[in-house]
Amino acid sequence: MAEAETRRRSRGGGGAARRAERTAVKIEAARFIERKIPNLDILHDEAIEIIEANAEQVLEEIGVNFVENPEALKRWKDAGADIDGERVRLPKGLARELCKTAPSSYTQHARNPARNVEIGGRNLVLAPVYGPPFVRDAMGGRRYATMEDFRKFVKLAYMSKWVHHSGGTVCEPTDIAVNKRHLDMLHAHMTLSDKPFMGSVTEPSRAADSVEIAGILFGQDFVQQNTVMTSLININSPLTFDAVMMGAMEVYAAANQASIISPFIVGGAMAPVSVAGTLTQVLAEVLAGVAYSQLVRPGSPVVAGAFVTSIDMNSGAPTFGTPEAAQITYGVGQLTRRLGLPYRSAGSFCGSKLPDAQAGYETANSLNMGLLSGVNFMLHACGWLEGGLVASFEKFVMDADQLGVLHKLAEGVSVDENAQAMDALREVGPGGHFLGCAHTQANFQSAFWRSNLFDYKPFETWDEEGARDTEALASVRVEKLLADYQQPMLDPAVAEALSAYVAEKKASMPDSFT
Repeated sequence: MAEAETRRRSRGGGGAARRAERTAVKIEAARFIERKIPNLDILHDEAIEIIEANAEQVLEEIGVNFVENPEALKRWKDAGADIDGERVRLPKGLARELCKTAPSSYTQHARNPARNVEIGGRNLVLAPVYGPPFVRDAMGGRRYATMEDFRKFVKLAYMSKWVHHSGGTVCEPTDIAVNKRHLDMLHAHMTLSDKPFMGSVTEPSRAADSVEIAGILFGQDFVQQNTVMTSLININSPLTFDAVMMGAMEVYAAANQASIISPFIVGGAMAPVSVAGTLTQVLAEVLAGVAYSQLVRPGSPVVAGAFVTSIDMNSGAPTFGTPEAAQITYGVGQLTRRLGLPYRSAGSFCGSKLPDAQAGYETANSLNMGLLSGVNFMLHACGWLEGGLVASFEKFVMDADQLGVLHKLAEGVSVDENAQAMDALREVGPGGHFLGCAHTQANFQSAFWRSNLFDYKPFETWDEEGARDTEALASVRVEKLLADYQQPMLDPAVAEALSAYVAEKKASMPDSFT
């Protein structure tokens, strides 16, 4: 009897241990995507030759403006460009030659080395939405973003398995002064997550702050020798490079930190309505921007970007997930690969006001074109709503879940011995089923990608549980991830130094909301 009781207790203890293991919080982080599938090339050789020649003609004949930046004009003049006021005209081939010193790929280091990402080559790094002044959730609706909202998004990105990067301005915390909020945002990225992050670009001095505080986190020597930030530098399309963005880029390039040189294209408003015309303008802007980064510091890491949308000719509103945007994104991918540069584009783009069917269709189109166009750094990969005006908590987890699909698609189709499944075909034979065969039993846990969000239960079960739609399920998922959040360890001395830097910097200047 005593022996039987011992066996029962042992079995019960084992069951409890297994249940505890199943319910324990697991913080998983997938490695960045390494594509094993081909890119989709839509431009034939003649089209490429025409677009590249036209882009060179734009730079030589029309030129680009470098606004309120005399140092940039001097650099360009010394490099052999023709300067007329703020207009810079580049002799044919100059920009392309300068671009040759930019690396084809680079490592962005995270404070947790296991979270480092490789940007370039066949890789795809996924980062959250960037820049919305508003947030939305199912309970509170649409409202101005706060610093607490920002911290929640950083935590969600940290807890989301398929998101590789913490991002930058995931939302604009409007309750913090404009001249100080970058400090709080950087502090949140550095302390609430151990994934890589972006620096501030809203003013050159804030870029300098970003480099300085990164030195506290990583060590000054490490920052001087390694890339620890990848930051977004937008071009004021058409063909204008303003002093604020270029000033921030100059800071990062000088410090060997990476910049994404990205035209901001709304077809029909900031670029021609035709795909070929837009591709010409994007390539000209990218060539000039990347070339200038190499004038600042040859060899500094840089990503060629393209933010592309079209315009609704009835309302003037930007549209997303459209075939024209896809064609441009695929085309820029081809042109960028010919330059030997990493590529940034695509995201969870949609124009919908809610995380609804419109949002789902447009987002799916945008994410898939990003995968197939060869994008290396995908900003806005989760959380985007209302044309980028809103960061949605529910949309964030909906998108983050679907990013797992990109990982699975990028694996390609395996044809190793196990994948061929010949033993399974022999075992089952004609008229049988594969549910119980040895091959299925050995592979069922890893055979299929699994959503952590969608409901696949029978109708009766779904109805009994409240007939919840995807937004309702996403609200539950948001709360679970935030409840399960565990802050990654950070050296107490470093944490104290970061807090002291932020406090001292904020105290050194009055609040400004302009």
